[in-house]
Amino acid sequence: MLKKATFFILLLLSTTLSFGQLVESSGNNTNELLKETKKKKKKRKKYKLPDIDLNNWKVTIPIGDPKVIEVSPPEILDYATNKTLKPYMYNDSTRGAIVFHAYPSKTTRNTKYSRSELREQMVSGENNVNWTFEQGGNMKVKMAMDAVSRAENGKYHKVIIAQIHGRLTNEQRDRIGQKDNNAPPILKVYWQNGKIRVKTKVLKSQNVIDDAILLDEAWDDDKGYTFKQKVGFGKFTLEVDVENGKMVVSLNNQEFAVYDSTSIKRWNIFENYFKVGNYLQTRDEGAFAKVRVYKLDVSH
Repeated sequence: MLKKATFFILLLLSTTLSFGQLVESSGNNTNELLKETKKKKKKRKKYKLPDIDLNNWKVTIPIGDPKVIEVSPPEILDYATNKTLKPYMYNDSTRGAIVFHAYPSKTTRNTKYSRSELREQMVSGENNVNWTFEQGGNMKVKMAMDAVSRAENGKYHKVIIAQIHGRLTNEQRDRIGQKDNNAPPILKVYWQNGKIRVKTKVLKSQNVIDDAILLDEAWDDDKGYTFKQKVGFGKFTLEVDVENGKMVVSLNNQEFAVYDSTSIKRWNIFENYFKVGNYLQTRDEGAFAKVRVYKLDVSH
């Protein structure tokens, strides 16, 4: 009788132990499954896309024969899968940015440097509709320098990251006998050794009149202004606001460069468009730059 009781007690203990091990094993498996699910969710959260509507932008890249390649809407909307564009304009999905890559190669007419750069189109796919300073415009862009080569002196190569470019109307072009509609850029914004530098145009003579003001030789570069903040390779927000007779450039909404001279007031004679991206300012062999653009908004 004692032997039977002992047997049943041992059997009960064995069953309880096995059940406990089963519950523990099941619990461990559940925990592992939860951990894997959390990891997958984290991975999904890391995938980001840039906040940029490209319906009113075309891009110029540093290749093409005989002319550089330009891609306008709607084709530009498929840049992420466009084999021609992908080496020069592609997503950085971990940071949520478009990367613009440029190196010394093909150039546009009247220029000596190469670019991977967006050009505003107020009407999608159309270059002939632009804006004046009287009409005004605002561009706000969040961006960062991703990588850039150095010159022989050890300093980083300069890159123009944003512009307001002037443009002649067809009538103005014909009146001064120019072959194209190109006019000077009233604003050039540089990334220069980790700082943001602004350059604009000034009239060589305030007495210039009539169509003479339309000529390139009527204008000169100003001395330039460098913001105090050092952005380095980190994110920063650049904003350009234009209204009749005034242009304000701001960095991170903390520093402001204000332009309201007679030259700015007389710039209203030109049409304009915004540009943003990577306009590498060197022909050095082996040079390159990559600029990240996270967010881009324009209004008029």
